[in-house]
Amino acid sequence: MSHGVGAFIAGCSGLVLTPAERAFFAETRPFGFILFARNIADPAQVRRLTGDLRQAVGRKAPILIDQEGGRVQRLRPPHWRAWAPALDQIAAAGPEMAARSMYLRARLIASELSELGIDVDCAPVADIARPETHEILKNRCYGTDPSAVIDCARATAEGLLAGGVLPVVKHIPGHGRASADSHLHLPRVTTGAPELETSDFAVFRALCDQPMAMTAHVVYDALDPDGPATVSPLAIAAIREDIGFTGFLMSDDVSMQALSGSIGDRARASIAAGCDAVLHCNGDMDEMTEVAGACGTLKGAAAERAARALACRRPPEPFDAAAAATALDGMLGKVAHG
Repeated sequence: MSHGVGAFIAGCSGLVLTPAERAFFAETRPFGFILFARNIADPAQVRRLTGDLRQAVGRKAPILIDQEGGRVQRLRPPHWRAWAPALDQIAAAGPEMAARSMYLRARLIASELSELGIDVDCAPVADIARPETHEILKNRCYGTDPSAVIDCARATAEGLLAGGVLPVVKHIPGHGRASADSHLHLPRVTTGAPELETSDFAVFRALCDQPMAMTAHVVYDALDPDGPATVSPLAIAAIREDIGFTGFLMSDDVSMQALSGSIGDRARASIAAGCDAVLHCNGDMDEMTEVAGACGTLKGAAAERAARALACRRPPEPFDAAAAATALDGMLGKVAHG
């Protein structure tokens, strides 16, 4: 068995761990796992799966999910709440109550996640919505004004943390100006550095105290015209030094088509650029084997950042979910649920 914790986050193929997955995870010991709709049937099944994933690696590995609400929610009715898109909820709440409404949303989501053994949510989305923002992202954003986005993103992070769930701020250093869908194409942002500094980058700078963040598969001409931020040492240096993010930095999913080369090449380039860990989502065993080999183990500063992020996990604070849901519904009227 290899020693150390693998510098990657893995998916699995279905509702239960296969013997091959169990053996692979025991051998490669990924830092964490991520769940998708294909992994979710009902609460008892999800609890078994999260337990089995941790048992495979012999520790309380972080288990991630994308539970933003709106289009991106892996947990859905009838077992879990439905949510309107964030942008719709924020508009319904109005400027005075927007951040409070996002705190309650996040706190309710966290209470559902923590009951399942899921302790990381890939939210808040701190990208700024713009006229050119691709539809895949637009209504997942929290607004068009940096200060409003900061307030709602911080409220979301605080709601998750209060519920025992670590937030992952995404997509650093800002995906809102991308007019292409990075799942399918490589977006390029040609905006100059001064404008980025006062808008997109400013939001992430205000959130740089958060424990975890996820990179954007976007080329920023102002940082590095030759490659997307995830695999660009220059862009990662800007995230660390200019934006000031000192927490655990993970790539977005390396199987997205914005990146080029083999899965192993993409994973290797992400680590070489300065990502602490690589996210690989689809659960394909051949691809996971390549990723594990390319990423190696968490060591040095990356291992320290990982430990610091996980140390932010805490038991959920006392919480009356019914009262919170009633308060939120009162703020939002009919928009509360998608």
